[in-house]
Amino acid sequence: MRFFSYFNKFLQSHPSSSKLLVLSSIRGFCLLLAVYSGGGLVVYADLPSDKEKPSLALEQEETRKKRVLVLGTGWAGISFLKDLDISSYDVQVVSPRNYFAFTPLLPSVTCGTVEARSIVEPVRNIVKKRSGEVKFWEAECLKVDAVNKKVICRSYVNENLPGKNEFSLEYDYLVVAVGAQVNTFNTPGVAENCYFLKEVEDAQSIRRAVIDCFEKAVLPELTEEERRINLHFVIVGGGPTGVEFAAELHDFVHEDLVKIYPSVKDLVAISLIQSGDHILNTYDERISSFAEQKFQRDGIEVLTGHRVLSVSDRLIDVKAKSTGQNVSIPHGMVVWSTGVGTRPVVKDFMEQIGQGNRKVLATDEWLRVKGCDDVYGLGDCTTVDQKKIMEDISAIFKAADKDNSGTLTIEEFKDVIEDVTIRYPQVELYLQNNHLSDITDLLKGADGNEREEVDIEEFKLALANVDKQTKSLPATAQVAAQQGAYLARCFNTREKCIAEPEGPRKFRSGGRHEFRPFRYRHLGQFAPLGGEQAAAELPGDWVSVGHSTQWLWYSIYASKQVSWRTRYLVVGDWTRRFVFGRDSSRI
Repeated sequence: MRFFSYFNKFLQSHPSSSKLLVLSSIRGFCLLLAVYSGGGLVVYADLPSDKEKPSLALEQEETRKKRVLVLGTGWAGISFLKDLDISSYDVQVVSPRNYFAFTPLLPSVTCGTVEARSIVEPVRNIVKKRSGEVKFWEAECLKVDAVNKKVICRSYVNENLPGKNEFSLEYDYLVVAVGAQVNTFNTPGVAENCYFLKEVEDAQSIRRAVIDCFEKAVLPELTEEERRINLHFVIVGGGPTGVEFAAELHDFVHEDLVKIYPSVKDLVAISLIQSGDHILNTYDERISSFAEQKFQRDGIEVLTGHRVLSVSDRLIDVKAKSTGQNVSIPHGMVVWSTGVGTRPVVKDFMEQIGQGNRKVLATDEWLRVKGCDDVYGLGDCTTVDQKKIMEDISAIFKAADKDNSGTLTIEEFKDVIEDVTIRYPQVELYLQNNHLSDITDLLKGADGNEREEVDIEEFKLALANVDKQTKSLPATAQVAAQQGAYLARCFNTREKCIAEPEGPRKFRSGGRHEFRPFRYRHLGQFAPLGGEQAAAELPGDWVSVGHSTQWLWYSIYASKQVSWRTRYLVVGDWTRRFVFGRDSSRI
């Protein structure tokens, strides 16, 4: 202390040294000395030694929030963000569009039944309502570096503005929900001469093109044949999107456009081309039949069993499967709606992780991307690879055979029934389709009588046909939304479920899975058919068609809007259309 007293007197006698910082390190300790005029203040700071630094870094790493990076703001991505406990994670979102679009109403946007801005909600409006910060960047993911847990992105916002457009982001958990792109099946001329209906911009382009066809058709000095060609609208694809667009276009033409283009009202034609034997072939056959009959009454030509060979700016070449004859059909515009394909960034990622031979990114039943740790896949860009029960049949038998007798009794089987039905959902589907009331009915003999016990071969035979019920999930908004909500729940309960697993038994390795696997619950599907009529397929094998179903469609689609703002706008657009008709302005 005598040293510090002497040092203090020295500083007081030298005003120019009123502020001095001395840093000395002795055996890993640091002495920080700060002295102000009028007196001295000594502060000791105990800095960590080199041996302590790694442990401190590890402690900081453990306390840091895990970084969750979400790619995409579609149904899956937004559903995940809305349900995720943001306060527990450092959440980052990357998407080339800064809004969420209610895609089931895109066909309505093509004809002005609903305005484009009525079905979109800014992403920042959605995430700002959450308790926590979500970082959002409007950019496209170019590459996923799974080894280094990093993604490379590029922004396409006005490139004339200063600053770099490319950047990289690191993650602890990656959620791939980028959706899919239109599948042209490499058909010549499709990309250059067809309109698609996948994004809001596509719907707006179709709306302008329809008006252009009418404006061109009424120009003077055109022959009647030229007018007919300009007003021939061809839709390729008899799925829900193609059928709904055909119905919307028919209503737009006959309820609104013929009133303002009366000279060409008899020249309009709409054709729907489907490669399968029926349109809406994923629906109940009663709905498919009703839709075909209604389109026939409305004058919409339905060409089933026809495959498109090529598309030019004036002709679409098709081949009839029944006769093998090639036909060239003149058109004014073609809308292509035949399914979806994998985006390039996902294809590149699949090559990295050993899925290059697959068409779609595969996940397990917990939505974890196969072959890559801490990466999850949601929505149209993925498929759930459901495990076959026959792959684990021996392990299931061994787990149930507690007395190691080599045979399985009904009571022993009942002990694993719940885990089996949770782990392998195809078992439940098999029971429903075969009208079996209980899974133990599978163990009955060929004569229908119950057996007291079965051996391994009889057990395999009883479950041999179960895996035939395994089906891929459809690429719909309903599936994507349920997957997003499921994954958010897994993230929210991660710590709890690690300590207390809630999933089914692991038959091979023992123990239990941390979470219950994803189970899709089908809530039904609609198909608006025009003329204020719709068809619905709802749970319980209930099929409804007609005007009342259209009003049910209105109520459900209004309730499913992502915000009260869009709900109000959509209902307002429907009301405006009833009162004033659709707007035919080319904007």
